Amino acid sequence: MARRSAFELLRTPRPRLPSTALHVIGIALAAVSCGMLLCALLELASTNMDTLALVVSGVLLCIVGIAVSRCTQPSEIRSPGQIFGVVGWTWVTITLAGALPYVIAGTFSSTGAGLVEQVVNSIFESASGFSCSGSTVLSDFDTPGRGLMMYRQATHWYGGMGVVVLAVAVLPFLGVGGLELVSAETPGVSSDRLRPRVSETARRLWVIYACFTAAAVVVLFAVPGPSLYDAVAHALSVAATGGFSPYADSIGHFDSVAVEIVLIGLMIFGGTSFSLHWRAVTRRSLPHFRNSEFRYFLALLGFATWFMVAVLWFDNGFGLAESLRAGLFNAVSLGTSTGFSNATGAGSIGDYVTWAAGAQMMLLFLMIVGGCTGSTSGGMKVMRMQILGVVMLRSVRQSQTPRAVIPVRLGRQVISESIVARVAGFFLMHFLLVVSGLLVLTALGGDFETSLGSVVSALGNMGPALDQAGPTSNYAHAFGQPARLVLAMLMIIGRLEIMPILLAIVPYIYRASAITRSLSP
Repeated sequence: MARRSAFELLRTPRPRLPSTALHVIGIALAAVSCGMLLCALLELASTNMDTLALVVSGVLLCIVGIAVSRCTQPSEIRSPGQIFGVVGWTWVTITLAGALPYVIAGTFSSTGAGLVEQVVNSIFESASGFSCSGSTVLSDFDTPGRGLMMYRQATHWYGGMGVVVLAVAVLPFLGVGGLELVSAETPGVSSDRLRPRVSETARRLWVIYACFTAAAVVVLFAVPGPSLYDAVAHALSVAATGGFSPYADSIGHFDSVAVEIVLIGLMIFGGTSFSLHWRAVTRRSLPHFRNSEFRYFLALLGFATWFMVAVLWFDNGFGLAESLRAGLFNAVSLGTSTGFSNATGAGSIGDYVTWAAGAQMMLLFLMIVGGCTGSTSGGMKVMRMQILGVVMLRSVRQSQTPRAVIPVRLGRQVISESIVARVAGFFLMHFLLVVSGLLVLTALGGDFETSLGSVVSALGNMGPALDQAGPTSNYAHAFGQPARLVLAMLMIIGRLEIMPILLAIVPYIYRASAITRSLSP
């Protein structure tokens, strides 16, 4: 047999490692690298301070991502644990890889932090970005270049709809378990299948998401005040209900009622189910007000606004107009888990840590609830709270008529008992994580109010919290390095709605326990 040439050997297909997790991770890394390289161009054209950090990070992730995706192939997914494992490990990898530009650029070196603290701060900032949280440990907003700050906004945009959904959109051969991947990544009780094929579903979601982002850029640029850079930066953030702003005063930087009104509308849009938006486009009608969750969502925001305006007017002594402005904006901002702030400085009316306790408790409740299922918002979601409320009322009725069979209904829709059980389990896990996180943070030196607000904010992907972690404060000042890593982990867990991360580590817990049992006499 004639010996084959080196060219033919190179063209010979090599066997690939069957691993869905590595394959999706590779594509996700390559996708994120594209954002880094685009932001490097912006950095080169503007301040040119952090160009090298973005280019090196982007090229490195691109090479690694392409190599990993080319050397692996999707394998058959046989269990929910494998599905959630793919999602969980993808997000952990992307979070760690996304911290690279901050480390190389020395973003946090200006405060005199050592290398370990710079890495911790970079991981926190990356976790906050990809989890669509507005939390930050950045104290000097003038040090990073415009490109690096835009990359911080781009991490919001990637995390909003999810890099895993992006990977599925370009992987039509992920037919086995593909829809479950979308369900695990997209927040909500269940994934609403918009198209028969999972790749088509993912593409439809991304089309809506991209169009919404483009529309937000146009609307924000049309409002007096924001530049084109400002419009793009805040559009990337509001589309993902992320809440980070390239300015230290967030939206208070503009001090504009018009900007705040536009953002209120955009935040409500982002906090609403994207399935409803898709139906509105394809059917040329508005199905939103026929959806019970959306109606309750608006009712909750309306009630919270009314309550806080009353407290600010009567208890804090602010004027009616400024109370309405501050109450409405902050109710929508935290009710959609966006986390923007309209405070113009510490002690201003938008700085809600100076509000009466009743208004702050209402904001804490909004942090827990969050937006609608199928949206980019965090929190427990309005539908879950609806189901829990109906179950509570059913328990009261069943205590009066024990033999009655009373189904759980949301409007005309009957909710199956399996979903009711899942919602109850989710609520219990969420509560246990809040308690556990509070215990850990207080043990690490945090005060009770700041720790409670920060844990709830991290799990709900809000951003600002209470007291020392309020809208005009900084997480670097409120917590030490170990506590920041705990909050970073809670942000990722909250973004993936707890289950993917837990199921990703369960197999390792089982293996460790099995090894322990085998070693015990």
